[in-house]
Amino acid sequence: MSTTAIFGSYVLVRRDGAQEVLRDHWVLVEGRRIAAVTPSRPEAAEIHDRPGRFVLPGLLNLHNHCFSEAVARSHTEDGHGREGGRSIVYTVLLPLTKTGLAVLSPQERLAIARLGILQLLKGGAATVMEPFRNGLPEMFEAAEAMGLRFYGAPYLFSTADAKAGPDGTVRYAGDDGAADLATWNALHARWEGRAEGRIRLAMSPHATDTCAPDLLRACAARARELGVPITTHLAQSEDEVATIRARHGGRTPAEYLDWLGLLAPDLLAAHCIASTDDDLRLMAARGASVLNCPRVFARAGRTAAFGRFAEHGIRTLVGTDGYNMDLLAELNAASLISKVVSGRAEIAASPALIDAVTWEAAAAIRRPDLGVIAPGAAADLTVVDLTHPHLQPLREPRRALVALANRANVDQVMVDGRLLIDRGAYLHGDEAAIVQAGAAAIERIWDLPEARAALT
Repeated sequence: MSTTAIFGSYVLVRRDGAQEVLRDHWVLVEGRRIAAVTPSRPEAAEIHDRPGRFVLPGLLNLHNHCFSEAVARSHTEDGHGREGGRSIVYTVLLPLTKTGLAVLSPQERLAIARLGILQLLKGGAATVMEPFRNGLPEMFEAAEAMGLRFYGAPYLFSTADAKAGPDGTVRYAGDDGAADLATWNALHARWEGRAEGRIRLAMSPHATDTCAPDLLRACAARARELGVPITTHLAQSEDEVATIRARHGGRTPAEYLDWLGLLAPDLLAAHCIASTDDDLRLMAARGASVLNCPRVFARAGRTAAFGRFAEHGIRTLVGTDGYNMDLLAELNAASLISKVVSGRAEIAASPALIDAVTWEAAAAIRRPDLGVIAPGAAADLTVVDLTHPHLQPLREPRRALVALANRANVDQVMVDGRLLIDRGAYLHGDEAAIVQAGAAAIERIWDLPEARAALT
């Protein structure tokens, strides 16, 4: 059995249900599990003794989109691609990803998946939940090969052909629900539990306004039969709220999901920025989690405040949404946006934000073996180098991590006892080649006439 010892000037553990930072401790890994946390240097085949490191549980990023946000990257900033200032979901992301997958080869799709996973790992994530169009099964292949702990969440739509008109009204064609559920079942049969359990699936009906009641009920029933998490987009725009009210008897998106039985502890609901306070109280009562991705909304001039959700008693997690897969910088954005919105410096404090990508995130997907450094836990670690000049002088490492650190400070990422990132570099592939191939595949989509029109 392989053994690895990693020294931390600071090691984040839990004691009596709360965070504790240990000074000058070692984390000993045996095989795929953490064996010990000890102040004395243990015997191990591989030793990493670098002062100034903050050893954290492997970070969990439970909402990300490698492919769709790559299509939008560097095109949709500064208000570009937004018809009437509205969301780019129906004008850019859904149409261009559908068309793009149709023109790309399997090798090109794999190249995009590999590029995304490289960014996720270098951004500090050890576990990722990734919703994506079900025409991109290469996400599973790339995650398995590159070592990420991965919850693939292939989308299900009542219609996969959703387009927004000039007035913002979203119109639909066809009924894809049964076919998408069949595809999801096939992917589950092929991938669930692969790589010694590192590859899993989540049920991912796309959103309240793209999924009809029958499909949402069927998704929930199937997910609960299999014991897999359920994730969806909820109240991510005012247009979505208006659509659901018009279709479903004046209900809000949260009330719509509650009516259907989806608002429950196994639901991870992304964004929720157009939710009312009553909606949030309802979500808290039902035990659903919010996936807060503040930076993707900040680029559009919207505030998605972690503190607002957390103060309603909702389990609130932090994800990157694919916009910029730097999980540490996303924590910083969650902190600052919450403080600005509330006018209170103490809101969205560093320990709570770190819990949002460790302990609380693991609890949301019912994985007590993740999100914690303790004997018997999975050997997933994220190690941050706190010796950089912009992190010195240092008094409290958790505050420094959230307020000042970013992906450039990610020193190591270990998943299932295997070191994937070391000294900030990916160990098991040519980074330059991965980037070149993935970027070239995305540029093929940018060259399509419909992309040139949408991304002006």
